[in-house]
Formats: sequence, structure tokens, C-alpha cells
Amino acid sequence: MTAGQQVAVFGAYGHTGRFVVAELLERGYLPVPSGRDPVALAASAGAHGLAGRVASAEDPASLDRALAGTVAVINCAGPFAATSGPVIEAALRAGIPYLDVAAELEANLDTFAHHTERAHEAKALVIPAMAFFGGLGDLLASAAMDGLDAADEVHIAYGLSRWHPTAGTRRAGAVSRERRGDARLRYADGRWERRTDPAPVLDWDFPAPLGRRPVIGEFTMADVVTVARHLDVPSVTSYMTTNAVADIAAPDTPAPTATDDSGRSDQTFVVDVLVRAGATERRATAHGRDIYAVTAPLVVEALTRVLDGRTRAVGVLPAGAAFDAADFLRALAPHLTVSIDLGRGRAG
Repeated sequence: MTAGQQVAVFGAYGHTGRFVVAELLERGYLPVPSGRDPVALAASAGAHGLAGRVASAEDPASLDRALAGTVAVINCAGPFAATSGPVIEAALRAGIPYLDVAAELEANLDTFAHHTERAHEAKALVIPAMAFFGGLGDLLASAAMDGLDAADEVHIAYGLSRWHPTAGTRRAGAVSRERRGDARLRYADGRWERRTDPAPVLDWDFPAPLGRRPVIGEFTMADVVTVARHLDVPSVTSYMTTNAVADIAAPDTPAPTATDDSGRSDQTFVVDVLVRAGATERRATAHGRDIYAVTAPLVVEALTRVLDGRTRAVGVLPAGAAFDAADFLRALAPHLTVSIDLGRGRAG
């Protein structure tokens, strides 16, 4: 029963946070908006007739006040390298589930490294990267792996019509670049590697109508972290269409522009996942619109399943380890078009 359940949303006035608040209201929850900027918070909360709670990741007591009386917290405030740890700790103190929409590679590695043992001991649920980058690719890979104990490779290719980044995306990217320096990360042979050579450029055969497109290989995203945590696969690689990489790299690329009353842009995407296990190839693909907007139904569907007990374990869990992946993807039908082929695939 969701009616009236209070859910804290940290970073509620950010671009993605606003979509999450709207989705919570649509699903019958009572969002409790929170964030460090009192002016932005009051404006965002007031637009929905809600009362905001000012809180900062640097002030544990303020986080405790923000989470008081809530049944869960969704962290939408990046850079997650600065916010995920403190908000997870506050959720553990409050005894409530934590979910976030972190796309930052290093922040997700930190969450698994620093909180796995404590969350398991507390029988708590911490679900990071429950977003377009992270949760969606993980769910697709998990659905494609259904019935397989192990695979040799998982490939996750992103085809974006464009990538107009939010201010939060730019800040998070800057933090990641600062932490990595000139290196990039890839996951191969069952381990993480730091590489300083240029990432490969190749072509990927996306499903129609996108077709064959140039992509940057080893464009490592959050789903490489999550897939490697729970699926028996020694090599996980993600790819991004070169036009999207050019967009995100250019300092003058504008922020997303709303093209409907919900605030969604006209950006379109396809996420194409290929699993190879010996001679077997399987594919799972999702088509949709607006990578930021679609994060809201992803994380709120996850929240609903957490609260009604449709989870498979406790601790720090990737999406595919926490939920029945195929059933979860079916529930997203109003927001995504998903196809799963367990019999054959195409090489990229």
C-alpha cells in the first residue's frame, strides 16, 4: 500500500530529482523533498504543495531530520562521490532502505566497497545506480542471462540521439575525471584495470531503426560495476555512440530542453545488451525517450518492490540481484519498449 507513505528525496530540486518527485506523487507516495539549498528547495517543494527539509551531506544531524518518519530515501543529489556515503549512513541509522540514481563509476565502486558488510549485517537494503545508467543495463543483462549460470562476455551498447547534459551530470563528470586523472577503467578477465591508451572506436549494430553506428568502446558506465558484482561474467564492456560522447565532451552543449508538459526532452535512446556464453548469444534491448526522465519510473518501481517485499536478498544489491529482472522490465512497459531474445544475438 503506497498511499501516503513518506519517501525522502535528497536532491529533490535537481533535474532528475524533480522527475522522481513527480513519479512518487503519481504512484501515491508522499515525497519529502530535501536538499542543501533552502531557496531552490522551497520553490520545488512548494510547486507540489509539499514541505521541504533542508539538509546537507556534511551535516549528519540534518540528514537525520530529513529522513525522520520516512519509509525510504532516494538520493538524487550528485556528485554522488560526496553524497552517497553520508546519505547511506543516515539511512542505516534510520533503519530504512536507501536507493540512488548514481551514474558515477567511482561512487558506485565506493558504495560496494564501504557499505556491503555493514548493510548485510544490519539486514538493510542499499540499491545504488537504480537509474538509466546502471540499473537499466543491469536489468537487461540479468534478463538475458536467465537460466545461465555463467557467461563469457556481457556487452552493453548505448545509442543516444543526443546527450544534452544537466549541470549535475557535468559536476559528476568533473569529479570522476579528477579522481581518475588521465586513466580510464575497464573490467576484463575478472578484474578492474586502469588504462591510459585511447579507448577503441568501432561500429555497433543496433536494432532498427538505429542500425550500424560508430561507438566508443570501453566507455565504462555504472552498469559495468553492478553487473560484475552479481553475474558470473569475467568481461563486461559498455559502449557509447560517438555523437553522444562528442555532446558530453563539448563545454557549450546545452542542458536538456523540455518538449512536453512533463518536462521530458525529445532525446531518444536504445540500450542494447549482448551476452555471449560459448556458442550461445542472447540479446536484450530497451528503447525509450529521455535518459533523465526514464530514471524516475526505474527508481520508483524499485522502491515499490522494496517496500512490498519483492526483493531477493539484503545488503548492497545491484538491480538484477535485488529483483526479478524480466518481471521488473515488464512493469516498465508504459515507459520503455523492451525485447529479450534468449536464442540468438548479433555481434557488434
